Amino acid sequence: EPERCVLLLGEGNFSFAASLCGAAGTRVVATCYESEEEVSVRGWAAENIRRLREGGAEVLFSVDCAKLSDYFLPEKREFDCIYFNFPHCGRKAGVVKNRELLAHFFHSSAEVLAEEGEVHVALCNGQGGTPADQPQREWHNSWQIVAVAAGAGFILSNVHPFKAETFHGYKCTGYRSQDKSFCVEGALNHIFTRSTPLPHFKPMSCEIELGSQKVSFQVPQVLVDKINRGFLELNSNHPVQTIKEKLTAELRQAFPLQDTNHCLSLLHQGHLSGVCPSNVFWIMLSPEETPSTEGHVDLCRARDKNGQVSAQEGCCVSKQCYLRPSLLPYAQAIIQRGAFLPGTLHVLSGPVFRRCLVSPYSMPIFHELVFGCAVNRGAENSCIQMLVNSIQSSIHSLQQTVSSSKLNINLQEATSFEVSELNEFAAFEYHFSKIQYFICMETDSSSSCEKHFCVGTIRTAHDELVNSEMVAVFASVNLDLLAMLICGISDWRMLWTPDSRFLCQFPRGQLKLFKSFSLYPPSYVHDVSFWVPDGEELDEVAFHTIARQVSGETVVSIQLIDTFQQSETRRKSLCYRLTFQSCDRALSCRQAAEMQLLFRREINQRLRVTLR
Repeated sequence: EPERCVLLLGEGNFSFAASLCGAAGTRVVATCYESEEEVSVRGWAAENIRRLREGGAEVLFSVDCAKLSDYFLPEKREFDCIYFNFPHCGRKAGVVKNRELLAHFFHSSAEVLAEEGEVHVALCNGQGGTPADQPQREWHNSWQIVAVAAGAGFILSNVHPFKAETFHGYKCTGYRSQDKSFCVEGALNHIFTRSTPLPHFKPMSCEIELGSQKVSFQVPQVLVDKINRGFLELNSNHPVQTIKEKLTAELRQAFPLQDTNHCLSLLHQGHLSGVCPSNVFWIMLSPEETPSTEGHVDLCRARDKNGQVSAQEGCCVSKQCYLRPSLLPYAQAIIQRGAFLPGTLHVLSGPVFRRCLVSPYSMPIFHELVFGCAVNRGAENSCIQMLVNSIQSSIHSLQQTVSSSKLNINLQEATSFEVSELNEFAAFEYHFSKIQYFICMETDSSSSCEKHFCVGTIRTAHDELVNSEMVAVFASVNLDLLAMLICGISDWRMLWTPDSRFLCQFPRGQLKLFKSFSLYPPSYVHDVSFWVPDGEELDEVAFHTIARQVSGETVVSIQLIDTFQQSETRRKSLCYRLTFQSCDRALSCRQAAEMQLLFRREINQRLRVTLR
């Protein structure tokens, strides 16, 4: 194995460095801020320095942790691990000064750390400001270490107690810049790693078959990094593919199965019944329809004031297209045209797209698994029960291999719910396809605020078949939501992370309880107030979609916190609170502030609100 190179900063008496020296396969570079003359008079320092040098370690003095690249040649700037134990500006420096020290240190470390290296920072109890501190200090009175590190592109990937007794001969020193020890009881070691950078999206076009023609369209910006990811390909080890395989394998034992995923267009055309137009991603054929090649036409989006396609702009409604919000119409088409064998279960799967409000479980894109079959009239209830039993069995089997927390699965009639009680996925399905049953899951997981979830739907249709003696049965399952509940993933965005540390937790065909590689990510709160145009209501879905777009999906919460109406003019003012937080990448205070400014500009231009 290649030699592991370790850099130690801010050594007081070099006792920590001496405890690491001599470890097999490790090269130690130990440094301190003071000169050798100043350090050598400290207790045991001279002896530790001698031991280090005899053991082959490199010892450097007068090293400023904020300028590390000045001390190492480019070919020696690939440290696998950087340790900085109990950093402090000295004397009675307050939290602000020490935050500045950490900020300079992290930026400097980024220049000399290997790509997959780690930065270890030990802090006294309470200083870090994370929930790992017991008791936890108020944020403003802490060193805010996760936010400071995020400014240099680092995320907190692990935190554990700093156990001084495990380092033979280690003696802490430096209390108020003196040769005195200090209390390290309850101290924590914070381990940081590099984050993948925040996305900077470029316009993206997608070419597909629509009917008999090839068409291209501009992908909505919020979907640019999510379209064509191939999570459901045969060689994929993504959890949604594993769950799909397990579900279909279980159903294959009860039904003859036929996979019909080929030629499922991303776009739909024509009438969309039962769905609010603001909940779909509209795309419209260019009025010119000028072919760029034989059999090829261009698609473009014509936006109204809310950034959505308007049918009143002189465009033929038949030219309107939208990204498919469901695979159910494809299953219906198969059954309607009689291209089936009675009792055969047709299986369709793929990503679907829905504009929705921001929340941890509201997904603008997710993978849907749809089953459709035709059975003799009177046999539909037994067919439904077989479907539900198979789904229950496969989910229980998956869940038992992952966690001890319990998932209860049951079938509930749609009429037993008020629409306001449904989650966003269920509410859309309810309006879209006349649902009769919801497949519901109840979790006892402490990591989730929500406990009840609709993960699927079932409906029957008596009037969609040529043969009046047959009944169509359709079932739909949200694979992404299932993956989150089974694997303990608390935020849908994690399913789409480009960070390899997500997929490496799921070997091919296996599910495990997910362990986050970004702990206690910092959050930043910004408020925005504005006047709504006279006589108009704010399109909240458009408002949330703009927030998704400008933030690269780092807005995790949007709350209406105040409304006001002038008595004389009847003008209406709204105040919203946006919380910015990334579940997988470093997000700095400055970046969140820039996103907020961009959001203000965009809502002013696209929603015609007047900012206050």
